Amino acid sequence: MSVLARNSEVGEMRWDGNNNINRLQSLNCEYKRHYKKKTEIQCMILIIVRKSSWCESIVVNWLHSSYFFVCSLCDIACLLQLHSLDAFPEEQTAPMDTQDEERPLIHPLPTQDECSEFTCDGTVDINNQRAPKRSTGNWRACFFILGAEFTECVAVYAITKNLVSYLTGVLHESNVDAATTVSTWIGTSFFTPLIGAFLADTFWGRYWTVVVFLSVYAIGMLTLTASAFLPLLMGSSYNRGIHRAATYLGLSLTALGNGGIKPCVPALGADQFDATDPVERVKKGSFFNWFYFSVNIGSLLSATVIVWVQDNIGWGVGFAIPAVLMVSGLPLFVAGHKVYRYQRVGGSPLTRVSQVVVAAVRNYRLELPEDCSALHEVPGNCKIQHTSQFRFFDKATIVVAPSSNEKAPTANSPWRLCTVSQVEELKMLLRMFPVWASMVLFFAATAQMSSTFIEQGAAMDNHVGPFTVPPASLATFDVVAVMVCVPIYDTVLVPLARRGTGKERGLSQLQRLGVGLGLSVAGMAYAALVEGRRLSLARSTQPSASMSIMWQAPAFAVLGAGEVFTAIGILEFFYDQSPDGMKSLGTALAQLAIAAGNYLNSAMIAAVAAVTTRNGEPGWIPDDLNNGHLDYFFWLMALLGVVNLLYFLHCSIRYGGNKNNTCS
Repeated sequence: MSVLARNSEVGEMRWDGNNNINRLQSLNCEYKRHYKKKTEIQCMILIIVRKSSWCESIVVNWLHSSYFFVCSLCDIACLLQLHSLDAFPEEQTAPMDTQDEERPLIHPLPTQDECSEFTCDGTVDINNQRAPKRSTGNWRACFFILGAEFTECVAVYAITKNLVSYLTGVLHESNVDAATTVSTWIGTSFFTPLIGAFLADTFWGRYWTVVVFLSVYAIGMLTLTASAFLPLLMGSSYNRGIHRAATYLGLSLTALGNGGIKPCVPALGADQFDATDPVERVKKGSFFNWFYFSVNIGSLLSATVIVWVQDNIGWGVGFAIPAVLMVSGLPLFVAGHKVYRYQRVGGSPLTRVSQVVVAAVRNYRLELPEDCSALHEVPGNCKIQHTSQFRFFDKATIVVAPSSNEKAPTANSPWRLCTVSQVEELKMLLRMFPVWASMVLFFAATAQMSSTFIEQGAAMDNHVGPFTVPPASLATFDVVAVMVCVPIYDTVLVPLARRGTGKERGLSQLQRLGVGLGLSVAGMAYAALVEGRRLSLARSTQPSASMSIMWQAPAFAVLGAGEVFTAIGILEFFYDQSPDGMKSLGTALAQLAIAAGNYLNSAMIAAVAAVTTRNGEPGWIPDDLNNGHLDYFFWLMALLGVVNLLYFLHCSIRYGGNKNNTCS
């Protein structure tokens, strides 16, 4: 049935109110037949994969993932087109609203009012007017956002996946130095989002921040590409110091470019869904899943095609391909500016937080009133309810009469007197901090996939049949795990969990994070077992005995499944739980957890190397891993993960949530 026919049928529903329910169910059946046909096509693809060679399977899997992704977005677009029509009468949609067991694919439409034509969450269009729902936002705008994110991810993972090999093979750095450099670079890439979030929330807005930092990122990729060609261009006058300086300049620019992209792209994408609309609010939860899905499509391309090009054709070409994609991502993102929904710039969140701290310190000698209504609050449309946690900061809201030597404007300075809502914004961030801290070790564990796992794979037998598999390409299993688990989570696990828990998202955000932490412990324990077995074979009396690199695949897959729960969940958690004026800062804090995890990994590797190499010992992570004990390091990570999981469970039980916005 065509979309035009469906629109015609819905048009008849408006005039024939007696049969609305039956016709709506008929449309649901039509969609189910459509999904059945799509499932048959997917089964045919799986049969082809089973009968194909390894290389052909990669291509077919790539086409399968792209087909699934496009079909899913097209389905959502069709549903959106139906929802954009006029509403059904309220009294005739009530019977379907009461059916919790059966959730139809086409939901009853809301009553026609102002919020059905325009967004009610404060977003505006390109002309700074209230954003109309029919022509802006939703999945139509996300196509451009996800496309730009895809090009950025191809570039960043083209560096991340194989940077250890580049540093050790081309720049001749040691294993410890290379692993430390990679983790430090990744950490810096996820620390600079604090800069981007500040600029987005204070001056430029999310759209222009992404445009500026995409440009910086493109320049960084071009610089890195040029540095890879330096040995060829310089010839006999080649200088390794110049080569290293050019390489680190390119890496620094790409890390800075990440600063505006990482916090603003997911926040801008979430802004395309009206938080006051129940239907769009559910789609926003799915957006974070599909956002991470598109990230991993880019990662898959980098871990297979780009890594192969780098190892077999050359590093210059291997960096040039993602550089070209990065340059093309900028006009792709700008092309959607007319359909984006924009949040107005609301001032610096860091300034508001700093004002609360300064005012509270200045008033630390004052006594808090027993009645919280005596605290300062500016009358307005919306405010945040007062809470009893972190009472010290409430002193920033105590109204003090100006002294004889002090003018009233000075006494009412925002650095001396803050509103209750302003104080509560700081409290909301403080309540999220324990959850944030528990995420750091998770990302320290996932950092092994781009550092020690690559070095471990280089010490294993990388021949799989007639193919030679680069160690960095094992990250494909991480990507495939994410690409498989995201659709399963969104279409199978969430509906099942929703029936059991009655929650809109199925699992709560904290439950989702906890599952990911548990999977990270399992992944590190498995990696330790594999390394122990590899060492026993390497030190055996049979010199030809070696362990296949494919034994690493389950470790990548388990950590990839953990990312589906935790890496996606932390983005959604910080976006939802952050104050309305700090959404970019919230997503930046999620990225900061990744940065802290990679910095922690760098510090742990350096500390382990320093402690275990005393008295002339080779240490746990020597250049020749056969003389070390990398398995001890993995067991250490697993043990710390167990302690961290227990800490997270304690924090999640005490966390009460931040949904306390009210209107007055």
